[in-house]
Amino acid sequence: MSNPIVKSQVEEVHTFLEKTVANLEDYLNNVTIEMLLKEKHGDRAYYEGILSNMRRLLVHCEEGLDSCHIVLQNEPFIKRAAEKTLYRIYHQCIEEFFSPRYDLWYEDSRSAYTGRNSIMFRQELPESIVNLMTAAEGDFQQTREELEYYETDFRTKITQSRG
Repeated sequence: MSNPIVKSQVEEVHTFLEKTVANLEDYLNNVTIEMLLKEKHGDRAYYEGILSNMRRLLVHCEEGLDSCHIVLQNEPFIKRAAEKTLYRIYHQCIEEFFSPRYDLWYEDSRSAYTGRNSIMFRQELPESIVNLMTAAEGDFQQTREELEYYETDFRTKITQSRG
């Protein structure tokens, strides 16, 4: 891919991450376990795990946002650094969203056929969490589709350089 296309992709991912970080930060800065338990009585440890996974996702997204910012500030634009950044964002942010640590939620691979959301939780959750994840899912899905190229391309380049 040419530099303008890669740069445009980094700009789009930067915008996606800005929105994602803002939404996650806003939610996590304003919610407590007690609030969640009042909203919907449930398993406290599960709620704590969900919030922990969300904080982990937030950290990855903040790091990706910082990386995009640095790549976009470089003059001249360094295509290789941009591609590596997009590859890392794919694995650290996108994959973390769809397959989080500890498997407290998972992606239903049949969702594409059913027209429902793909994120499924192992237990029932308060609507505030479900709404946050549902709202984020479309952007994560779109970004995943756009970044899959970098995942494949980067692995191919690594394999070729070793050979």
